[in-house]
Amino acid sequence: MKKTKPVADGFREGRGYTRADWEEVDDNPEMTEAEIAELRPFREVFPDLAEAIDRKLGRPKSETPKKAISLRLDAEVIERFKATGDGWQSRMNEALRKAVGL
Repeated sequence: MKKTKPVADGFREGRGYTRADWEEVDDNPEMTEAEIAELRPFREVFPDLAEAIDRKLGRPKSETPKKAISLRLDAEVIERFKATGDGWQSRMNEALRKAVGL
């Protein structure tokens, strides 16, 4: 069963806004079908800004991305690597690369 959020049906105290705030936006008209039809995507209206935002989000793409796998290892091996602190997975990767001659 899909849960839906209740629709605000009127002013309620204690929700972070005053009655004056509620009444100020209460008279905003709904958009017409014609106005909705004129809307354009943000990227189309502000392409430079959209590109700048994209550059700031997340890490740059790696030229050699890692691949997630599921692997069963002895508990002692995992604990030994974990005991070396943060970055233990990268050190485990380096040890495996060395073991296979990479």
